[in-house]
Amino acid sequence: MSDTTASLRRKIAGAGDLQSVVRTMKAVAASSIGQYEKSARSLADYSRTVELGLGACLRGHGAAPLMSEPKREMASGAVVFGSDQGLVGRFNDMVADHAVTTLAALPKRPEVWAVGERVHARLTDAGLPPVGLFTVPSSVKAITPLVGQILAESETGQGLDEVTELYLFYNHPTSGAVYTPVSQRLLPLDESWRRELAEHDWPTKSLPEVMGSGAATLRALIREYLFVSLFRACAESLASENASRLAAMQRADKNIDELLENLNGTFRRLRQSRIDEELFDVVSGFEALSVEER
Repeated sequence: MSDTTASLRRKIAGAGDLQSVVRTMKAVAASSIGQYEKSARSLADYSRTVELGLGACLRGHGAAPLMSEPKREMASGAVVFGSDQGLVGRFNDMVADHAVTTLAALPKRPEVWAVGERVHARLTDAGLPPVGLFTVPSSVKAITPLVGQILAESETGQGLDEVTELYLFYNHPTSGAVYTPVSQRLLPLDESWRRELAEHDWPTKSLPEVMGSGAATLRALIREYLFVSLFRACAESLASENASRLAAMQRADKNIDELLENLNGTFRRLRQSRIDEELFDVVSGFEALSVEER
């Protein structure tokens, strides 16, 4: 079925409207990337303060038993950050595959919480159905309530003063629209990392002193360490998601440009052929009238 000029006009108009939507999504994604990357970088000073506090607590002997590796079997949990929306390429597939491969090596099947409906479905299809689902934040302000929900859920039945295994899986932005899936074990705290914190030089000449219960202070600082780690993981995941969406929209914009070029070329050729036919009819009619007059 050949196209008419009217049908081609409708297709060109539809493609133009779609391109407007795509370019709006590109602009939103591009602005969101910087917003989430800035929020992740802003945690650096606070994270440094928390690490200094942990180092001060770890220098004491009273808190050492709390941080030791448990002899009993640990309850394992994992948080996988994905997306609620589509148009993100293989964003959810990459982080889900990385989580499934890493968690398969654990001796006991962990409890998994998914952040995002798309990654929840991907984990379920891979045979690792999550026990909980969280909504992906739509802004930087919404990250803090999400982290609070995750911490409350992970503490159910297992207090943070009882050592458990807790893993994070998320996409880490590298450069441009490129990201890579990474994992981090939050609990129990890594032995070499703890030793490094305890042995790190204090930034001032006045040595720190832990007031009150060292164990209570340490537990509070561990919660802050978990908060900072979860916040950073969520912010970096959101930056990667928008980078992936930006790349997808750029490809879509390029494809629409090519489609519009083809449609406009077809429209011009069809219009020219119609004009040629009308001119031929006019010339034929004029010649016929000229013959009759002669």
